[in-house]
Amino acid sequence: MTTFFKETGVKILGEILLQLKGISKHYGENQVLNDVSFEVEKGQIVSLLGENGAGKSTLMNILFGMPVIHSTGGFSGEIFLEGERVDISSPVKAMELGIGMVHQEFMLIPGYSVAENIKLNREVLKDNIVSRVLGKDYKTLDIKKMNSDARIALDKLEVGIEEYTKVEGLPVGYMQFIEIAREIDKKNVRLLVFDEPTAVLTESEAENLIKAMRIITESGISIIFITHRLDEVISCTEQVTILRDGALVANKKTSETNIVELAELMVGRKIESLKNSEENRAIEMNDVILSMKNYKVGMPGELVKGIDLNVHRGEILGIGGLAGQGKIGIANGIMGLYPASGEVLFNGEILNLNKPIESLKRKLAFVSEDRKGVGLLLDEGIDINITVTSIQVNNRFLKKYGFFSQLDLGTIRNYAGDMIKMFDIRCTGPDQKTRRLSGGNQQKVCLARAITLEPEILLVSEPTRGIDIGAKKLVLDALIDLNRNKNMTIIMTSSELGELRSICDRVAIVSEGKLAGILKPNDSDAKYGLMMSGKTDIPKEVM
Repeated sequence: MTTFFKETGVKILGEILLQLKGISKHYGENQVLNDVSFEVEKGQIVSLLGENGAGKSTLMNILFGMPVIHSTGGFSGEIFLEGERVDISSPVKAMELGIGMVHQEFMLIPGYSVAENIKLNREVLKDNIVSRVLGKDYKTLDIKKMNSDARIALDKLEVGIEEYTKVEGLPVGYMQFIEIAREIDKKNVRLLVFDEPTAVLTESEAENLIKAMRIITESGISIIFITHRLDEVISCTEQVTILRDGALVANKKTSETNIVELAELMVGRKIESLKNSEENRAIEMNDVILSMKNYKVGMPGELVKGIDLNVHRGEILGIGGLAGQGKIGIANGIMGLYPASGEVLFNGEILNLNKPIESLKRKLAFVSEDRKGVGLLLDEGIDINITVTSIQVNNRFLKKYGFFSQLDLGTIRNYAGDMIKMFDIRCTGPDQKTRRLSGGNQQKVCLARAITLEPEILLVSEPTRGIDIGAKKLVLDALIDLNRNKNMTIIMTSSELGELRSICDRVAIVSEGKLAGILKPNDSDAKYGLMMSGKTDIPKEVM
């Protein structure tokens, strides 16, 4: 079958599995999709690109029949599977049609095992003495078979986690693989949607996932791959569809484009490379604002096993390392979210660990890597989310009436409006519920809330996770501005070494829960790679 994309004139050869025709969607007066059409061939990986708020997640929610679409007036346009028009009224219907989706946010049950989550709603049952007499309602779980099926799915992804392990407390990288394994385990799947599957993965984990995606497509299953990592798009997809402001702006063969062109198509403007505008800044090395001695954190999957580290006033200190090595645990322990021990001095005074309110009152602020679990009140508006911690800790945004006080809603709304402009948060207004925001915009709300505390030290963990390339630069530039112009010391934990090296004064590498060493941003790639792998005896030729 030969088809053409009318909007772009790009010719596509192959047997078409999915066609979306003229898809439009409004949320009230806000049009989020405008006459979007595209196709996916059988056994093809198609990347769907666009800035946060471009309409990608809404389009996929339509494809998967999510309730948020039908409870807000539905959509216009048509969906065809193998040439047959289909009405996808619910996720159950989508799954019946062979459509699977790995959502941007995890949908796992913490108290269940890995295998139980993978087989959720598709549990394998077996007969027992009671069921043979009283019927199938009395069958019991076939744990052995469920574990076996889960192991097969995990092995395809090259994930070493045991299938009987409880999900609760696992690092987010493992949780992402479990979500994907659940879809791979389904027997009738013909189309998989991966919504930012590599956003929480390390480079090696992402490579394993892409390898698994290729294996999946060899069996004839198609994949729609949503990602902000443009190098992944180039490396593993055949076709790229790009949305901007809810409209289709381009559909290109991957072999006929490049990273720079894709970035410019996404944002509609030239993209400047991230660069530290003040390389080799002079930081007063004797002015220590935060000191850790034999510092340990009991964060499951990210244990810190005894670190000595000084943070200098006015610097941007990066913390890097592979997943599960302890880098994420450092900030979480300082903010009292996981049990910590050892000595931490802030401005020369002991910081009482394991007391979150103590850290906040001492002018420490935190942007968590887990924006939904830690960072947001999902059913409250953007305005409340940005100001709530400052209201509780600093008594800001309140009107005083003697012994009584109430929220100054006008000031809250105006302040939130300023933050929305500053961070370019794509929304309908300050009162929009954060649950309705895209993942990247939710991350921006978390950052706005942290700086509203006017902290001396801002700890940010994976600040650009799930954020598109244009917004990513905006967030990193905002961190530089806070550091340079508001004298804010910043500790930035990230899996993106390129970002750490682009804005940080120093980068501390954590391996196996210990400090492997501290590098300069311009140190060699080899030096970074060796130190991240735990090598401290680095050869002279890579120094």
